[in-house]
Amino acid sequence: MRQTAINSQEKALIVVNAVILAGGRASRMGGQDKGLVRFNGQSMVAHTLGRIRPQVDSLVINANRNLDAYQALGYDVIPDENQEFMGPLAGILSALNHLNDSILLVVPCDCPWLPLDLVSRMQACMGDSQTDIVVASDGEQEQPVVLLLKANLAQSIQDYLDAGERKLGAWYRNQHFSVCAFTDNPDAFMNINTHEQIAQLSTRSHLS
Repeated sequence: MRQTAINSQEKALIVVNAVILAGGRASRMGGQDKGLVRFNGQSMVAHTLGRIRPQVDSLVINANRNLDAYQALGYDVIPDENQEFMGPLAGILSALNHLNDSILLVVPCDCPWLPLDLVSRMQACMGDSQTDIVVASDGEQEQPVVLLLKANLAQSIQDYLDAGERKLGAWYRNQHFSVCAFTDNPDAFMNINTHEQIAQLSTRSHLS
């Protein structure tokens, strides 16, 4: 593993697709479908779409319920191939099997302030061909569900899930990965997990 801090934007040179993960149980949100929870006048997933869509070539949403509501946003919606709520790796695997290009951006549905230069900086951090995964960091902690990864990892994920494993961080630490530090914009990875946080953060319309 190597950690890299990039402070300038790099123009994307290859096709990058994205998946927004909205397939969890959202237990801390009382089981409510977190991606559809309203925050500052929009659904959570709509905030994420607004941040990510301009940065990628195509985008899908991973969801396991309320599929019609997600499809109404105008994007392909793909559920987990296994309907047992197996965690974010199951959603990533479904996206990799759906999108055939070489690079996939993974983001959660509950981070409404993701960096507007997320993709270009993570691509720059990917650098040489030996790196298969880039994990975002706020400068102090890795953000395990903000990833840039290569499509050839689908079989590795399948084998990991088949072995009964679920932890995303433990999986990528066994791959060739690097960390991309966004020390200049750490609050961009703030996620919203509870209704109390929605109330507390409702006046915070955006971050640069």
